[in-house]
Amino acid sequence: MSNVRPDRTIEHDWSPRRIPENVTWGEGFYCESAQCFLHFKGRRQPAIEFGNHVSVYAACQFAVAADAHVTVGDFTLMVGALITSDTRVEIGSHCLISWGVGIADSDFHPVGAAQRKIDAEALAPYFGNKPARPLEAVRSRPVKIGNNVWIGMNAIVLKGVTIGDNAVVAAGAVVTKNVPAGTIVAGNPARFAKRVPE
Repeated sequence: MSNVRPDRTIEHDWSPRRIPENVTWGEGFYCESAQCFLHFKGRRQPAIEFGNHVSVYAACQFAVAADAHVTVGDFTLMVGALITSDTRVEIGSHCLISWGVGIADSDFHPVGAAQRKIDAEALAPYFGNKPARPLEAVRSRPVKIGNNVWIGMNAIVLKGVTIGDNAVVAAGAVVTKNVPAGTIVAGNPARFAKRVPE
């Protein structure tokens, strides 16, 4: 059972969009709006895999690049989260991902000042002398989020991070380093706060 119709539109959706053909899901999948895939550019087969009983509520966005791969495990709930992937984002089962959470596996732009200027020109839609993007200078590394992880409102998880099972990321935290299983991290940058209670 799912609220997604056979033609990949969604019951009671305000958007006429369809969920892309290379997005898969399991039993009990719920998606509030196909607008969640507005910035989806994935070409992999599949590009996004949702497990059983995953819930994706409005204002979530899956900005998935052509060669990226995103997986979301069973019973994970996402509300208003932004998943931006250039390579790979793996989210485990029974995760709670709150409003305003950003998960990014790439910088998406070069860090160097001269290269950023070129990139800005390359991305200007109506610039006549558009240069090629300096993509060789863009750093990307996969993100892995374990099972039963809770990521609080407006937290940010950056490239190369692994978050262990049963961890909690406090609201507003900026996660730049791995989070051990069963710990709570908070702050910017996120640091150990305490162990998760049993």
